Amino acid sequence: RIDSCLSKKSQDISRVTIQRLIEQGKIVVNHKKTKSSYKVQENDKITMEEEKPREISLKAQEIPIEIMYEDKDIIVVNKPKGMVVHPANGNPDGTLVNAIMAICKDSLSGIGGEIRPGIVHRLDKDTTGVLVIAKNNYAHQNIAKQIQDRTTKKIYIALVKGKINEDNGVIELPIGRDPTDRKKMAVVKGGKPALTKFKVLRRYEGYTLLEIELKTGRTHQIRVHMSHIGHPVVGDSVYSNGKNPFGVTSQMLHAHVLGFVHPTKGEYMEFIAPLPEEFDEILKKLK
Repeated sequence: RIDSCLSKKSQDISRVTIQRLIEQGKIVVNHKKTKSSYKVQENDKITMEEEKPREISLKAQEIPIEIMYEDKDIIVVNKPKGMVVHPANGNPDGTLVNAIMAICKDSLSGIGGEIRPGIVHRLDKDTTGVLVIAKNNYAHQNIAKQIQDRTTKKIYIALVKGKINEDNGVIELPIGRDPTDRKKMAVVKGGKPALTKFKVLRRYEGYTLLEIELKTGRTHQIRVHMSHIGHPVVGDSVYSNGKNPFGVTSQMLHAHVLGFVHPTKGEYMEFIAPLPEEFDEILKKLK
């Protein structure tokens, strides 16, 4: 594929950036526009227009955020519930990016684009837990490749509806846009490969507490997979049946552990975010 080929040849440009340039028509093959899926042929003439950096128009905001670790390359945070990771329609500010900009000033990678500086991976608005942000392009590319190669460790804790009898399980089902509701994701034929592993931590009356390991990072992956097998995440207003017996204000899904190799030190690092108070209180009630 041309996107894979160019990202390998141009080590300072990420595959995501290559794909964006192709969509913008700034990469052409034999003087014609192309697609990311195009298979490169011998003697192809590929021309790439240099992408000029755009000034970040976002404003830094003094928003309290728990910092778990920080150095010249990365910053690791424990994201609270209700916080969007980066600005989008309906959430122009008050995001994690706004908060990080106030902390890191100009020290954030620009690979993610002008509204996603430093953002290597994301968590849903109401998913809590550990998340790493890149301060420079090298760190961004390094960690992004680890995620792409599935060498990072991503462990979640989730409370789901119903009793799961198996102690361990693997869900390997493709995920794509829901054909009936484009705002949602779903298990669909022809979707992107998605692999979720789970282990039962504890069974309650009508509920199961799971440790979930993500091997891929599709949008809403855990929520979609658990809902598909009939065990939606408690408090999930999108992929559940709408009933919320505990009156929780967010889905009971927490990014508990994140492990990766530091981009410049070369050392494996692992961060553990404790369960948020609301999640912990629900488990105490169930006991």
